[in-house]
Amino acid sequence: MSGKVLLIHTGGTIGMQKLAEGYQPISGFQALLRSRLDHSHHAQLPDFDYLELDTLIDSANLEPAHWNQIAEKVIGNYQDYVGFVILHGTDTMSFSASALSFMLQGLGKPVIITGSQIPLSELRSDALDNLITALLLAGFYPINEVCIYFSGRLLRGNRSSKMKATGLDAFDSPNFPWLGQVGLHVELHERLFLPKQTEQFSNPDFNEGAVAVLPIYPGMSAEMAGAICNTASTKALILQSYGVGNLPDKNSGLMTALQAAADNGTLIVNISRCPQAHVFQGQYACSQVLNDMGVIAGEDMTLEATFCKLHYLIATENDTSVIKDKLASNLVGEIDKATYS
Repeated sequence: MSGKVLLIHTGGTIGMQKLAEGYQPISGFQALLRSRLDHSHHAQLPDFDYLELDTLIDSANLEPAHWNQIAEKVIGNYQDYVGFVILHGTDTMSFSASALSFMLQGLGKPVIITGSQIPLSELRSDALDNLITALLLAGFYPINEVCIYFSGRLLRGNRSSKMKATGLDAFDSPNFPWLGQVGLHVELHERLFLPKQTEQFSNPDFNEGAVAVLPIYPGMSAEMAGAICNTASTKALILQSYGVGNLPDKNSGLMTALQAAADNGTLIVNISRCPQAHVFQGQYACSQVLNDMGVIAGEDMTLEATFCKLHYLIATENDTSVIKDKLASNLVGEIDKATYS
């Protein structure tokens, strides 16, 4: 092993430049990056190699197939580097971090995803600080999981969500403590880290239409509910309900659409619309019907983790009962069980 870190540039704001049409990802970012690092304490950084996707992505255009491209770079170079830093756009960073956590189970090295809210090419930017710290974390610290590092916070990737559109502290982990914080010192909470396990890397083919999301809102029509619940390509449905898993059980059109989807074999997972929440399905009478339908309570998973976990399980498992069991299980720290009385 070289002792180097592999820096994988996928696109995103960090490497964008402002053109006539607005900010766009531009190839050739390595030259600018190394130039800026030459003015920092470069000798204290780990050595790194740079790799750039053939086609850089504005992360708003991210599709499940892009996870395959990123995972391929990590898996194909896994034995040659002590850690990995992935530069990624912020809009869908939490989706990619969640997906990679399932695809790279049993990691024995850090995979740190970072980016910026302001491009490195701009005079005032958060890019260099995020990047330098991510390189240090990937090169020198015993982190065996996929994480997001952003604005002083080290977060479990599948627990993270983008909470602010313009704030530099854009990411947080609403249902799980930070794995660490970086200020004057690097403070890591190693008791929270995932234990090292056997590598179970997988880079499956994803069906981009397999998972749909149904956010519940007052007065949802039967037509809208049916259009989302009963699309031919949909294998799984994420129900974003109120509070601790509640929904309008008196909305007959919605309930008919959900029952039809369940009867057709669609996997339905219930998560809360609240960023900080835990689903207690059946605590209120209005959600007991979901238990009767066989809807799986998503506990405290984020939308991003639920979406990516469903995609991963549908792509890797053929047995529906196995998928249901794994959905309700904690695979890579994405879920915490809780009880109520």
